[in-house]
Amino acid sequence: MNIEQIYTGCLAQGAYYIESEGEAVIIDPLREIQPYLDMAERRNAKIKYIFETHFHADFVSGHVDLAQKTGASIVYGPTDADLGFEAHIARDGEVFSLGKASFTLVHTPGHTLESSCFLLSDENKKAKAIFTGDTLFIGDVGRPDLAQKSTAGLTKEKLASLLFHSLREKIMTLADDLIVYPAHGAGSACGKNMSSETYDSLGNQKKSNYALNPKLSEEEFINQVLDGLQAPPSYFPKNVKMNIQGYDSFENVMTRSKKALNPEEFEFIANDTHALILDTRSKDEFVKAHIPNSIFIGIDGSFAVWVGTLIPDLKQEILLVCDSGREEEVITRLARVGYDHAIGYLDGGFESWKKANKEIDHLKSISVDQFIELKATHPKLEVLDVRKPSEFAAEHLENALNSPLDFINQNMAEINKDQEYLMHCKSGYRSVVFGSILKARGYDNLTNIEGGFEAIADSKAFVLTDYVCPTSLK
Repeated sequence: MNIEQIYTGCLAQGAYYIESEGEAVIIDPLREIQPYLDMAERRNAKIKYIFETHFHADFVSGHVDLAQKTGASIVYGPTDADLGFEAHIARDGEVFSLGKASFTLVHTPGHTLESSCFLLSDENKKAKAIFTGDTLFIGDVGRPDLAQKSTAGLTKEKLASLLFHSLREKIMTLADDLIVYPAHGAGSACGKNMSSETYDSLGNQKKSNYALNPKLSEEEFINQVLDGLQAPPSYFPKNVKMNIQGYDSFENVMTRSKKALNPEEFEFIANDTHALILDTRSKDEFVKAHIPNSIFIGIDGSFAVWVGTLIPDLKQEILLVCDSGREEEVITRLARVGYDHAIGYLDGGFESWKKANKEIDHLKSISVDQFIELKATHPKLEVLDVRKPSEFAAEHLENALNSPLDFINQNMAEINKDQEYLMHCKSGYRSVVFGSILKARGYDNLTNIEGGFEAIADSKAFVLTDYVCPTSLK
């Protein structure tokens, strides 16, 4: 028996390949399915099942394409959702054979109503591992507020109650030596404070995971699991809908999107459509020079999550500015979260735009030393701190205003176009994203502080609020 975890850092997501005697199962596949096909071909195995632990919100699964390519059965736990594709809806306790191994579906509602875990047993019927999806993470559990609008009368409190019972009656009764393989790790918005570890023994989790504390009453559990939850990214329900109804094939998306455009073609399409120009290079490159009205979301940050958070319309047409050779990577990572309407990229990258003598813009930016000098002569200059509320609450520059990047579309009207602002985040990535979005919408009085709050604090030249250790990550 072979178990392989296929971890994707930018989504903090774990997919799984499990094989026994030439038969394989894929659990929670990403949208680009070729790596799974290649893995099975190398090992001369046939993909028999595609197990989905729930209807994912933070990415578009590859279940539909993978089933079409392989003939494998898509398997979900109990649900009455109206699916746009053929699938096997399993009952709690149903067993699936895989070579000499077997899986038992364990229905564990709470994160969502259909959430299920898959318990893997060897040829001697000895349970070896459990694939817990978003029911149980390492150090945390899945947030129970994402599915509350899916059914009339369903609330996050009711889902949290279901999760309490699922953990205590289905998970905590299992053996301590069982290995827990979750769907996500640190950085995912599907939980609050997950560990950076991507698997662990169930015994260790019983000792260390607050949600598995046997002394917690149901009421205490509900209060703790709901405490500190921030509104989820706006793209989550849209991805759920795609995962339930189906989607265009990844191959079609790649063919449609991977179109090289010279500067003249790129400029014409930008002017002739409502396409958004998305610059995915480094923040330093964008600050120095970029195409006017383009926005920055760097590919080397939490790219897919920020795209999903900041671009409200999944059907938004997008023109791409990428580092040469990374175009396919950018298109893939857009498609992972349902953005299927990239319509081309700038051939030769930004250098070709410069060589064509096209108009160039830049984002005003100053060092911390320059900030010190500026603050001395303009003590009332407004500073926007674009970090999360919990980061701001923990410690911030005295008299700074908190305007989190996560809510820029909702809060933009609160920023005065005619007023000068300095802006910063933790280290510089988010503030450049923030500034680019506002600049593209006519806000010209913004200056970025290089190095962000880390550089401001290190300078010891400013009055900061007293540090307060956050009790949870919001």
